[in-house]
Amino acid sequence: MPAPGQLRPVPRRSTAELIADQLREAIMYGSLAPGDQLGEAELAGQLGVSRGPLREAMQRLVQEGLLRSERHRGLFVRELTPDDVRDIYVARLAVERTACELIMRGNRGEALARLTPALNALAEAAAGRDRTAMSNADQAFHRTLVSCAGNRRLERMAQTLLVETRMCLSVMQGVYPEPEEILEEHRRLLDAIVEGDEERLLALIESHMVDTVERINAERVTAAPGAESATGPEQAPEPTPKPEAGV
Repeated sequence: MPAPGQLRPVPRRSTAELIADQLREAIMYGSLAPGDQLGEAELAGQLGVSRGPLREAMQRLVQEGLLRSERHRGLFVRELTPDDVRDIYVARLAVERTACELIMRGNRGEALARLTPALNALAEAAAGRDRTAMSNADQAFHRTLVSCAGNRRLERMAQTLLVETRMCLSVMQGVYPEPEEILEEHRRLLDAIVEGDEERLLALIESHMVDTVERINAERVTAAPGAESATGPEQAPEPTPKPEAGV
């Protein structure tokens, strides 16, 4: 890994890569919603590009699992089920656990320098109880965490998984903890890095992911058709829509 401040070649990015970035962002923030069909002519006009690099970019997102192809119909934004949500968090655990192991055996000082501002941004969003800002800051923290491992392939995998995490917020709206709890979870992760406690860091990152999956499964049982209380059927109140929360 290059030392901090060391000059290195600037990567040249293709037009298809730049288009793919914009499409990921549109999917992440719902401009392209689950189930939406992607029209080549319309998108090419909006982006000001030719269809060749646009098709290449869309195929990249098909390979990443963000788009699905239907024969004779075209490309659509994937719709995520609760099972997809569980699988996303299992995959995130594999990626982020490995990233944590690499950080603890590498440059912890660099990780601290990069993750501290990310945690401060999360604290600011939590103080304002702005859940959209919290989602952004939360994702930035985890993206930075994986980036600190210095493994480009882990970064690419994390990028797709974090987009999918944002896509499945509607599935998970009833399972999020309060902003203060989310902030404290991330503060403990950074503390473990500062203290050089790899065992604790790995336990914390696993708990961070597994607890969310357990909350999702509990929510599914509660919401399942025919679910009854111990004393018999009970009419559930109408759910109150919640704003976005952490990841």
